[in-house]
Amino acid sequence: MTLLFVAERGAERPARRSPMADIGGRNGVRRALRTDRRVLIYSHDTMGLGHLRRCRAIAHALVEADKDLSVLILSGSPIIGSFDFKARVDFVRIPGVIKLRNGEYTSLNLHIDIAQTLAIRASIIRHTAEAFDPDMFLVDKEPLGLRGEVAETLHFLKRRGVPLVLGLRDVMDDPALLEPEWRRKKALPALRELYDDIWVYGLPQICDPLEGLAIPQTVRKKISYTGYLKRMIPIGNPRSTVELAEAREQPYVLVTTGGGGDGDALIDWVLRAYESEENLPHRALLVLGPFMQQEKQSEFIERAARLGHKVEAITFDAHLEQLIARASGVVAMGGYNTFCEILSFDKPAVIVPRIAPRLEQFIRAERAENVGLVRMLPDDGVRDTGKMIEALKALADQNPPSAAVIPGLLDGLENVGRLIARWLPRADAPVKKRALTR
Repeated sequence: MTLLFVAERGAERPARRSPMADIGGRNGVRRALRTDRRVLIYSHDTMGLGHLRRCRAIAHALVEADKDLSVLILSGSPIIGSFDFKARVDFVRIPGVIKLRNGEYTSLNLHIDIAQTLAIRASIIRHTAEAFDPDMFLVDKEPLGLRGEVAETLHFLKRRGVPLVLGLRDVMDDPALLEPEWRRKKALPALRELYDDIWVYGLPQICDPLEGLAIPQTVRKKISYTGYLKRMIPIGNPRSTVELAEAREQPYVLVTTGGGGDGDALIDWVLRAYESEENLPHRALLVLGPFMQQEKQSEFIERAARLGHKVEAITFDAHLEQLIARASGVVAMGGYNTFCEILSFDKPAVIVPRIAPRLEQFIRAERAENVGLVRMLPDDGVRDTGKMIEALKALADQNPPSAAVIPGLLDGLENVGRLIARWLPRADAPVKKRALTR
């Protein structure tokens, strides 16, 4: 493992490019003269909550640390309006798309061709970038965006001299699957020619998201491992669901599927365990997810109601971190954000990862189990009720993640702030020499 010091790395490349050296000279001068700083974040968000919640956590941490910073999030999430945003964080909603089982995309709500939908999205992204005039552009996960929709904006901002950063979660996919996908998407040339930095929201001892790819050394030098993104309980938010949780007399196990679009198998497995075993140590709170099919939602809510006080089911909660913080343990599919919350609130957890369409959750759960952070219960397709009963009983005595001492595990948001300060230095901020994992 190599240690990278932000102040030293800043000496390798200027922390702030000279505005007169920008190709877009007039725009660079304007950005240099204004007193505020602006970060534009792109999150493609087909279905699910992962990208949006990660970008929102980063945005909130940035504006909390810098009173002169504003963040605008570009998102295709159909439920982005259900979330609260801090002051100086806002979003632009681009038309939603959904990925079909055959891997193709289609428009979520508009009855128009997918090519037209993508053209509209690309136009909104480009014009938003032009009007917002950011000091930095942070792209989440997809180097060129969905079907290349961010490529034009990347080239446009590059000409203006705006720093371009790619943010990657800890695990992308199995290397054998990621390599042909990124080759098809022409991702590697973008990393080489467009991006100034690549931030991995994880640690190399758990996973290298670009493992198996032929990454040139010039690109490797751009990579910084930040650690995982620590989550906190929001202060001052009215909470109807949390009020219900606080009123419970007994501890509960939280069962969450993330967005829920492919979480019905996990919910069914847990419900069968409670239907079959009277003596499970804790009650269960099931959070089904907003993208679960309505028929399945209704079925699970009815089954939970028949179990009386033992199980409660809700569809969605925009502040899941509050429910995790109050839980005795967690059973989850193991997406990135849920994993961060399990670590942040130090909860014993059983991860039941999906294995399609990506192996991302399985790889994360397997690596995390190997270092003692969680227990993994593989979904073998049979889903034996006895195995889930055994896992739920063992959860009561399972060690929390903090039992595995891993330096820098939850330093992600703090380190992201340092990395951004390298490109957008504050006049009142002294340069601090702090280590980041490479």
